[in-house]
Amino acid sequence: MALCLRIIYIITGLTGVHSITTVSKVSVKTGKSISIPCLYESKYRNHVKYLCEGAKWRSCNDVVKTNTADPSGKYSISDDKNQFFFTVTINNLTNENTDYWCVVEINNGLDYGEHFQLSVTSGTPSLYVDHQMITGYIGESTTIRCHHSNSGEMKWCRLGRNCVTGSSGSIDGTTVTTYMSEPNVFTVTMSGLQSEDSGWYWCAKGDIQIPVYLTVTEKPITTTAHTFTGDRTITTFKNGQQRASFDLKILIIPLSVLIFIVIVVLFIWLILRNKQRKADSSATAMAGVEVAYAEVRPKKKHLGKVDQEVIYTNVGNIRRKSPEGEGKGTEVTYSTLATLH
Repeated sequence: MALCLRIIYIITGLTGVHSITTVSKVSVKTGKSISIPCLYESKYRNHVKYLCEGAKWRSCNDVVKTNTADPSGKYSISDDKNQFFFTVTINNLTNENTDYWCVVEINNGLDYGEHFQLSVTSGTPSLYVDHQMITGYIGESTTIRCHHSNSGEMKWCRLGRNCVTGSSGSIDGTTVTTYMSEPNVFTVTMSGLQSEDSGWYWCAKGDIQIPVYLTVTEKPITTTAHTFTGDRTITTFKNGQQRASFDLKILIIPLSVLIFIVIVVLFIWLILRNKQRKADSSATAMAGVEVAYAEVRPKKKHLGKVDQEVIYTNVGNIRRKSPEGEGKGTEVTYSTLATLH
């Protein structure tokens, strides 16, 4: 039945090119894997999608469907119903894996398919990127390096959207700059990323393309945990990465000197503080005593022929504060008895 529908498809001249969008030709290395995006119209969100292998539409073979997994593991398929694209991945590529079709199954009608070609080589691909899946953070920039050895116009495009062909431009409001960072390397920088920038893009040089998927998320808050192992410590980040460890023995001498200095300073401070307290206590005690001084001077008094010695005294009061409280005191009177000779 599927074959009959495809024959009708060819006879009527309907190829579905306006219903599915994908890359046209990709250069890949033997034994590696490649992921190919297939963009479809939103009205096909709940339809079955599949990958068909073969150069001819009427004779291609279904190799994997969204509702049927490939038992061999060579092919896989996933459907993003929010962004309206499905992704097919082909593993362990060989020279025989060259022609495929992205297909949307139409219930009681003709399926829509779009062809793409793989150029499988045992050497270096004519166009490739460092990573096909990359991550960027909201508000920041991300850079993609497209390595090429073929000739032709260089451009950076979003699947199903516009392209940037010059040194600068924009895609969906995001600034894009391009330049040749080194021979045979075309560098693309996207600045001021937003979550809406997540999706499939492709780098092109001449008639060869390489798809790249960009995921834009919030930048995670990095927390660290220190693990001590003997003389060394390892810092582990929240995302599981580890930073180079260092030797704790390096810190022993300076830490010891610092601790000794702190102890000496603290000891001197305590001594000075104790002396100051004693001085303050003595001053307080002296301030609470009222002292009256008496002057005693001996004088001789002449009474006729007999000299008499008279001692005169002054009587003073000494007021002493009571230890039970301030403002209260006891008055003591001192007197001296003098003898006349």
